Amino acid sequence: MSDNSPSPQQFGEVEPQRHSERSAPGSEQVEVRTGQWGVHGSGDTSGFGGLTRVVELPGESARPYGGWFDTVVDVLEELITDAGMKIGEVIERVVVDRDELTIFISREHILQVCRFLRDDQDLRFELCLGVSGVHYPEDVGRELHAVYHLMSVTHNRILRLEVTAPDADPKIPSVVSIYPGNDWHERETWDLFGIVFTGHPGLTRTAMPDDWVGHPQRKDYPLGGIPVEYKGATVPPPDTRRSYN
Repeated sequence: MSDNSPSPQQFGEVEPQRHSERSAPGSEQVEVRTGQWGVHGSGDTSGFGGLTRVVELPGESARPYGGWFDTVVDVLEELITDAGMKIGEVIERVVVDRDELTIFISREHILQVCRFLRDDQDLRFELCLGVSGVHYPEDVGRELHAVYHLMSVTHNRILRLEVTAPDADPKIPSVVSIYPGNDWHERETWDLFGIVFTGHPGLTRTAMPDDWVGHPQRKDYPLGGIPVEYKGATVPPPDTRRSYN
């Protein structure tokens, strides 16, 4: 699929960024948060109870995406078709926002897509720089997001993959067999967000004790805490403080 013309990388040059400056044409409202921290009840001691913030995610982008983005998506779609799969069942949407490319992949196909991205000569995303979790409690049916950052050393490109899973079934296949360096990152994301990476060789906690209950970076995790004594005064834990709003 490659022609024989020399690429900028062969001469030690960085490929120029000619992306469209536009963001995704539409946006998706996830929730409306009130207060400084989005805390409900007595936990918000900021005094900013009247603050309102709309949480929006960029919507699907229209072609042309600009620069090398179209090339990557075209090659990936061709590989998906050649493998006998339907593009719409593998790629949920493509988002170009702030000159960054994000491809949303259905969780059952994440392994195959990562293999395509790593092995194809026109893609060559050899490195996965880790996976992190995001929790959107109001994004019903896909509350948990796993975000992968891939880098092509060959073509000097960076790509983001995003996979979602519902709270009721927080399972996403592990990509450690393709990107071994993700071993620790998947463990950490499970530990703090509760995303279960099926097929991981040893999904154990990294930060919390083995017998810890819950995943403390989720938005619905209780603040908890214990009273703190300092110079004769006692500071109550966040959950028991009165509101100052």
